[in-house]
Amino acid sequence: MKHVDTTTEPITLHPFTVAEAERLLAGEIDATAGWEGGYAFTEEPELLREFVRTVREDGDPAPFGPYLVHRGAEGAAIGGVNLFGPPDEHGAVEFAFGLVPAVRGQGLSVPTVVAALELARSAGATLVRAHAEVENLPARRALEHAGMQRSAEVDGQLVYERRFA
Repeated sequence: MKHVDTTTEPITLHPFTVAEAERLLAGEIDATAGWEGGYAFTEEPELLREFVRTVREDGDPAPFGPYLVHRGAEGAAIGGVNLFGPPDEHGAVEFAFGLVPAVRGQGLSVPTVVAALELARSAGATLVRAHAEVENLPARRALEHAGMQRSAEVDGQLVYERRFA
């Protein structure tokens, strides 16, 4: 499937490519270049390695996999979204998101969650889930403001869901 940016004001989700992951893991590019607040995916090398392994073994998972969250259409990277899929036998997909500390409190979490939900829905999901730690009130509020509802608590994490017809 073609890699396409998903823009929802005020953010853009940019699909992370294998070439980008391999260059970062190899140290060929400055991991913090283009990042607001100095954070980058290299802080989570296991995510990058797993993505590269999946593509090599199973093919490109697009539209599923990791995305960079950019401020606006051309701005700095401010976080990431990982869309886990394809949908299971119940049509369910999970995602995770995170923004750099430098942009928290700027109203960017809800648009990030909305964009992830729309991406999952457009890829065929009829149920989308996300988890938030009980103590992480900002993440919980972002999920709720994006229309997700709390459905369970498992091992100190709250499970949020949104159904699509």
